[in-house]
Amino acid sequence: MSQELVLISHGQLCEALKKSTEMIMGPQTAIHTVALLESDGVEDFKEKFLQVTDELDSYVVFCDLMGGTPCNVISRMIMEGAAIELYAGMNMPMVIEFINGTLIDTPVDFITSGQQNIVSVNQMIALTNEEEDE
Repeated sequence: MSQELVLISHGQLCEALKKSTEMIMGPQTAIHTVALLESDGVEDFKEKFLQVTDELDSYVVFCDLMGGTPCNVISRMIMEGAAIELYAGMNMPMVIEFINGTLIDTPVDFITSGQQNIVSVNQMIALTNEEEDE
């Protein structure tokens, strides 16, 4: 079985990120979401995460925020011995790179992918205008 992706976040950010990615890449059955809702406690969130991941053989976890409850819950599981690959600061380019890497069976550097896709559009436009003026 191929690797799967679990998106975790405060509120429904993870669900919205999955749906937005599907607008570009089509339906994604290998991407799962676990949202920490206002009514959830730490144990509730952990239980939801375990329910989602229980049947998965191999998965990577992307979370919204380093130091937030979703990240902390999974970090604690890792410190207790769980073999989970966790990345904080998820964004759509990381999710798309995961999908593309899975399609062509190639490892992905998620950190580089996420960072390289954060750009100042204003600076890019200014540089383009400067080059056109030369």
